[in-house]
Amino acid sequence: MKTKADIKNIVIAGAGIMGASFAQIFARYGYHVNLFDISDDAIAKSKELIRMNQKNTIEEGDITKEDSEKLISNISYTLDMEVFKSADFVIEAIAEKLAIKHKFWEQVSKMVSEDTILTTNTSGLSINKIAEVVNIPKRFCGMHWVNPPHIIPLVEIIAGDKTEKSTLEIVKEVALSIHRKPVLVKKDINGFVLNRLQYALIREAFHIVESGAASIEDVDHVMKYGLGMRYACIGPFETIDFGGLDIFFNVGSYMFKELSNSQEVPKLLADLYAQGAYGVKTGKGFYDYSNGQGEKAIEKRDKDFMKVSKCLHRNS
Repeated sequence: MKTKADIKNIVIAGAGIMGASFAQIFARYGYHVNLFDISDDAIAKSKELIRMNQKNTIEEGDITKEDSEKLISNISYTLDMEVFKSADFVIEAIAEKLAIKHKFWEQVSKMVSEDTILTTNTSGLSINKIAEVVNIPKRFCGMHWVNPPHIIPLVEIIAGDKTEKSTLEIVKEVALSIHRKPVLVKKDINGFVLNRLQYALIREAFHIVESGAASIEDVDHVMKYGLGMRYACIGPFETIDFGGLDIFFNVGSYMFKELSNSQEVPKLLADLYAQGAYGVKTGKGFYDYSNGQGEKAIEKRDKDFMKVSKCLHRNS
């Protein structure tokens, strides 16, 4: 098994939004990165996305122009699968469909060196299911990042049933070397930790709006200017400690009964989905992103994330 010191060449499969971000992160901290895709168009879009991200990062003072140019020089792009033969560490960020991931890993896990570390960025598929086709699965695990990963530091490292402890330790060391905040998910649970918490919150947000208790905008404001500020600094268990376990016990004795326990996709979400209103990517979701507003929204989001990230790094 490779050690952290052996890992110099990172190969990223999938040149989409996530893959482009991964490339920037590793390249910034001195790794040589090969960004692989099967599409020329995807490679071209990835180059443009990296250019835009780096422009924003420079403008925010998070990196110098010289360091950004050095970062970009550490990234290579390819359509040739032979690149995996020289990989020390692979991150797969391709389509979230089990059959597609199976086809990829069945081929790639036999091409790489037997001690190459293999990771998948799936946000919901079972690590054990993906691992069924992986050659030498003890060196395979989940590595779930949060969009946009070049700004948001969390990385969930998810153990499969056949993942060796040493694999998890190496992946954690690699994550720390690029200034991420890794957390270990010890079991292959559906949605891991972040998405289970996120969807529990989303379910209640829809319940509040659909019951007529508050508008979409006001629910977003509650998160941004209340809970979001709190949870950027302390987690749910810390919140209970600060507020008092007695308070949370007493309020919980009646509040848990009031919360939604629906197991269906909320109607408001299902209706917009049926209309093809997918959010920023289509120009309309819960808000209007037409006429260039989507690009502006992404740029504002990323700059706001950078400001929060700087504060968290400063105080960590």
